[in-house]
Amino acid sequence: MLKGFRDFILRGNVIDLAVAVIIGAAFSAITKSLVDDVISPFIGAFVGKPDFSSFVFNLNGTPIKYGSFLTACINFLIIAFVIYFFFVLPIQKLLARTNSPEAATTKPCPECLSDIPLAAHRCKFCSQPVA
Repeated sequence: MLKGFRDFILRGNVIDLAVAVIIGAAFSAITKSLVDDVISPFIGAFVGKPDFSSFVFNLNGTPIKYGSFLTACINFLIIAFVIYFFFVLPIQKLLARTNSPEAATTKPCPECLSDIPLAAHRCKFCSQPVA
């Protein structure tokens, strides 16, 4: 029973998932700081108050805090914007520059259209000679 647990814990995907959660938490702190400390005050300088949590209406004496919901929605959109334009897009452009297309290592067999190595003289699937 303990051997099975040890095998489960030491599997690659469990370790990868643990690392991803830790890195995600650290990345979340960076993104939250960028949005809370830089982007929101910048928007607040132009729009006024970037926090709408004071917007409340009462329904039979019960406060409905729709301003907090509105603030959460706006913060979500800002965070999504920041993640995409400050992190995802630059990394995609960097990877596109650094990753050159790899040379082909296979070619299609003219008879059965299976992929065979470039150096092959005969198809391993249909045994036809390949030029």
